[in-house]
Amino acid sequence: MPRKSPFHIDLSADEATELNRRAAKYTLPYFEVIRAKMILMAAAGIDHDAIAARLDTRREVVSQWRQRFHKERLAGLEER
Repeated sequence: MPRKSPFHIDLSADEATELNRRAAKYTLPYFEVIRAKMILMAAAGIDHDAIAARLDTRREVVSQWRQRFHKERLAGLEER
């Protein structure tokens, strides 16, 4: 059974709009699109394992980006 993340994601209307825009944008770099999709799926209640499987990545990657978004919101999804 998947573990519950301690980093619950509740999106504001503006955040949801921006993430949906990024997730559907073909001109953005691939990883920006994937990050937006990860957060949208997490906000929908999908667990890390399922998100990782759908996006062909590792559970740890999903966890990392979810944690960063939880702490820093949209700014946390940018490259450093």
